[in-house]
Amino acid sequence: MMGHGHDHHHGHRHCNHGGHGHHHHHQHVGEGNLRFAFFLNLTFTLIEIGGGFWTNSIAILSDAVHDFGDSVALGLAWALQRYSRREADVDYSFGYRRFSLLGGVLTAAILIVGSALILAHAVQRVFDPPQPYAPGMVGLAVLGVAANGIAMLRLRRGESYNERIASWHLLEDVMGWMAVLVVSIVLLFVDLPVLDPLLSIGISAWVIYNVIGSFREMGKIFLQGVPDRRTLSAIKEEIGSMEHVTSLHHTHLWSLDGEHHVLTTHVVVSAETTRDDVAQIKHQINCLRERYSLEHVTVEVEYGEGNCCMEGRSEPMGEDKGDS
Repeated sequence: MMGHGHDHHHGHRHCNHGGHGHHHHHQHVGEGNLRFAFFLNLTFTLIEIGGGFWTNSIAILSDAVHDFGDSVALGLAWALQRYSRREADVDYSFGYRRFSLLGGVLTAAILIVGSALILAHAVQRVFDPPQPYAPGMVGLAVLGVAANGIAMLRLRRGESYNERIASWHLLEDVMGWMAVLVVSIVLLFVDLPVLDPLLSIGISAWVIYNVIGSFREMGKIFLQGVPDRRTLSAIKEEIGSMEHVTSLHHTHLWSLDGEHHVLTTHVVVSAETTRDDVAQIKHQINCLRERYSLEHVTVEVEYGEGNCCMEGRSEPMGEDKGDS
């Protein structure tokens, strides 16, 4: 019965939905982490530019350009993370959470392009490596590892894709500065400047490999793919095992930003199911929200098989079906 079977849940009865405050807390923390990383990275970039000229190190000047790009990416990620906290309106009825994911995608794209450019320059430097001022490089490298390491550790604790991708920017910088530190120490004793571009090639390739994996994950979310097949199977199994539920179909699970998900499903109940029974079924489904990070849950209740206005057969419980 389509009339009273449709329901969009936002919290009823005795379900514990304290998770909303928890999510809002993490959004504010994520925004603060990105803001901190942005200002720290930008400040160090200015120091790095001066240090590059002081040490006559092309590698450090190149990294300064890269860090400036990181600062732009972090500033963009911070702005979009802040924007994502806006409440739902007539233009974005699900809210603005997806803007946080957009920040992660743009940051990942910048990181991939930046790393590819660094990789290209590093290959060129293998054939004609410059001779830098090693003692100055040691000092800058220690400062670079400390500054970028602090910001990276703070972002790595974040939960959003935006923070996690931004942390890869900083991890690349930390690894890069560790390479500079090792090379500069070696150059204090051995005239072998080719070590610098060789290490840069390895680090850039490693970062590109890891970021592409995260980029693919975010692409799946943008295309409304199922966040986790096991989660979808578990939800189907739980709903299917509820009293009076005979089957379910058109069960769809997708994600707003990788953290907050949307579930819609058509639940078929036996013909003798009462109005109170239906209310209890909806209540039980609603109580799955916090456990599975469900931001929105929509349930359509149908009495008996073959009453759905949408074509499609019922889904076996607990199996991964391709329609979701």
